[in-house]
Amino acid sequence: QVQLVESGGGLVQAGGSLRLACAASGRPFSTYTMAWFRQVPGKERQIVAGIRWSGLSTYYADFVKGRFTFSMDNDKNTTYLQMNSLKPEDTAIYYCAATNRFVRWDSHDYQYWGQGTQVTVSS
Repeated sequence: QVQLVESGGGLVQAGGSLRLACAASGRPFSTYTMAWFRQVPGKERQIVAGIRWSGLSTYYADFVKGRFTFSMDNDKNTTYLQMNSLKPEDTAIYYCAATNRFVRWDSHDYQYWGQGTQVTVSS
């Protein structure tokens, strides 16, 4: 079984930066699509960014374009979400997800999910 563990969340002031990491462990798993989602209590999960073919294809939600950067380190089995110019509305629990199948970026059918890491942006 593949396990995904997020880290790097915390409290930051508006305009600041955080770098989230998602480390994959356990049984080797060749991912095709990996993504970052975020969720606010009472609201549906939303796609933040995604990557396919080990970085050959990327996706960013409109609300993070120009501010967030998705990257991956295949040797370390880790993906990163660099978040700059953070806004209070970025406050959410951030999750990483992975699958070895083709799915839409915002699909609910990712095979593996992390436990989430809290990001709080203060005004």
